[in-house]
Amino acid sequence: MTSGKIAAQCGHATLACYKALVKKNSKLVQHWERTGQAKIALKAVSEDQLLELEAIAKSLNLCARSIHDAGHTQVAAGSRTVLGIGPAPVALINEVTGKLRLL
Repeated sequence: MTSGKIAAQCGHATLACYKALVKKNSKLVQHWERTGQAKIALKAVSEDQLLELEAIAKSLNLCARSIHDAGHTQVAAGSRTVLGIGPAPVALINEVTGKLRLL
């Protein structure tokens, strides 16, 4: 994916996590909003790794949302493109993503 496509997909993931958590844990979302709304882009090596990371995140009760592309531009329809995790305490997110490299 081009950098623009990655940015758009990350935006979808951020919004998906936000929508899910605003209903389930509004206090956490309010804290995230007051403290700068941190977002960090990391690189996974495969769709299988995204699935593994999503399973780990969910096992820790973290919000995790996979984004599947519509297939109108650069990737096949239904392709899992990015995974959003959080917002959550940094230490918990690092348990899932701590070994990944920055994008």
